Amino acid sequence: MVGAEGIDVLGLLSVLTLAWVFGALSERVGYPAMMGELFAGVLFGPPLLGLIQPTEVLAVLAELGVFLLMVYVGMEVDLHDLFELGPQALVIAVGAFVIPFGLGYASGILIGVPLEGALFLGIAMAATSLATKSRILSDLDLLETRIAGVLLGGALISDVGVLVVFSGVIGFINAGSVNLLDMGVILAKALAFFAVTIVVGDRFLPPAWAKLESLRERYGFVDKTTAFTFALLVALAFAELASLAGLHMIIGGFMAGAFLRMADLQPSLYEHMHGVIYDLAIGFFAPIFFVTVAFDLTFSVFTENFALLALLVAIAFVGKIVGSWLFALPTDLTSREGLVVGFGMNGRGTVEIIIASIGLSAGVIDRQLFSILVFIAIFTTALVPVTMTWGVRLLESADELVRLDDGPSPSSDD
Repeated sequence: MVGAEGIDVLGLLSVLTLAWVFGALSERVGYPAMMGELFAGVLFGPPLLGLIQPTEVLAVLAELGVFLLMVYVGMEVDLHDLFELGPQALVIAVGAFVIPFGLGYASGILIGVPLEGALFLGIAMAATSLATKSRILSDLDLLETRIAGVLLGGALISDVGVLVVFSGVIGFINAGSVNLLDMGVILAKALAFFAVTIVVGDRFLPPAWAKLESLRERYGFVDKTTAFTFALLVALAFAELASLAGLHMIIGGFMAGAFLRMADLQPSLYEHMHGVIYDLAIGFFAPIFFVTVAFDLTFSVFTENFALLALLVAIAFVGKIVGSWLFALPTDLTSREGLVVGFGMNGRGTVEIIIASIGLSAGVIDRQLFSILVFIAIFTTALVPVTMTWGVRLLESADELVRLDDGPSPSSDD
């Protein structure tokens, strides 16, 4: 246990205050709070001024931040919607995953990164950010357009795919070998985890929630706080199942969040549970993670490895944009719409940073490559509003910006 004297209250206060101030400033200029929180960590942490230093308590809170953030991300995903998004979103999601993953993996092998590091590089390149896209599409008044539906659907499927592949890579790294027997065991454990969580989440959680609600109505001792506690227990249980399967706990958190969303709860109970998880994740734990993750950044990549940084940034841009555009060509989308969808898919954001952080803590990648991946997340996310604005103007000039309430485009067969 850590005694009261072992907790750096001033350090925690400083981290949260800086995260709040810089996060608010970032949102004020049209970017996600994450960007401001990272900037605060870079400016006031070890990379520059060194006024805030990493501590064991901050590290624990940051790890909880990653876990709760992935629970919240899972609650933003409707697994049933994955089967109703249509072929366009699915095809583009495949292109937005396969091309950047392949380019990232190949780049890692070519620059001499170990196999595990190359796999991590590929996954990070393939990541995207659903939350960031939702905010940008809302700001540009594009939520009711065809490209928004395809973009959000593609990002949703792509993120789920990234986490599934990530779970396999984590299992492979934990096994520490590449023989067929070990690979079979890894695959079997991962499949068993997903099978168990799907059965539990789809078959056992709904009646458990129903029982809680009946106790609440009959005896009145199950309140909103109890419902949140039960949700947290479910998330921790899924995290433990993931650990037993040799996967990272964020996979369990994500799956738990997805099934919590699907629970047939009384609206007031669900809204309270969702609100508390959102406030804990976004308002407290996640800002600590994003501020402290910047502590491990090194600006020496701009002097010692600038060519590699520039190469990987270029590959990240080309892989995501071209992959989305190429796979959009066989669909009903026009070529310009496919390009704009690629612009939107290009922002990495939260998921890439989490993957990079896990890779660094596991010793799979070094601080140089970690820094490059975080800078890629920053660069790509920062440019999404700029490129999307330009792309929308391009669509409007060509009369190809299809709003869902305007009827089908002349170029579409829908």
